[in-house]
Amino acid sequence: MTRVLIIEDEFYAAQKLIRQLKNIDPEIEILDTLDSVTESVKWLRQHTADLIFLDIHLGDGQSFKIFEKIQTKTPIIFTTAYDQYAIRAFKLNSIDYLLKPVNKKELQDALTKYHDQKVLEFDYKSLLATFQNGSSSHYQKRFMVFYGDRAKSIPVEDIAYFFAEGKYAYLVSRGGKEFIVDHTLEKLEGLLSPEVFFRINRQFIISIDSISDMIAYTKGRLKIELDPPGKKEAIVSIEKASDFKKWLNK
Repeated sequence: MTRVLIIEDEFYAAQKLIRQLKNIDPEIEILDTLDSVTESVKWLRQHTADLIFLDIHLGDGQSFKIFEKIQTKTPIIFTTAYDQYAIRAFKLNSIDYLLKPVNKKELQDALTKYHDQKVLEFDYKSLLATFQNGSSSHYQKRFMVFYGDRAKSIPVEDIAYFFAEGKYAYLVSRGGKEFIVDHTLEKLEGLLSPEVFFRINRQFIISIDSISDMIAYTKGRLKIELDPPGKKEAIVSIEKASDFKKWLNK
């Protein structure tokens, strides 16, 4: 039986993760769900867990602050909606790194990896150092696109957003022109600066400068009015809503 601690400040994301874990392995014991650095530090000073699921961005700061205040060697699986530049760092220094909304198959693979490795402890100091070094990575500065028998290079400053439709992903320039790009949205997340771009749902990655207006939608979500306007409604998913609001406040 694996005793799990979930540190996640978005209620629906935490509840969904619990359901997925129980569905994968009914023997998993959820010890607690915490939503802040402060609560996590207090809990970990008094308790232990076999495995931690940890969101990087909590309501009162980055979760790495937890490990500046206490020492723990518990293995970790990260869950977060952005900071894609650090994926390699997290995969090298933790059990795994899962992007929200968490995919059940990827979650199951991460648990299998945890059990197969039979790791008893992790070096969080090395993880934090790798994360900090990774934050200085260079993101892609321009994208080559083709239209007809011609090609052009578009600087990221001229990109309003990306969207997926069918088997293809499209780049939309600030002038409203659409171009097919040779990347999936998943790949694009790792190429774009999370300071500027955010994936609001499975179909859209938007630039902060492409937001012309935001309208309250159902269940705490937001409808984004894009500039230039898009073919589809751009609605922030429930799983992304909390992290999106944090991104806007950075």
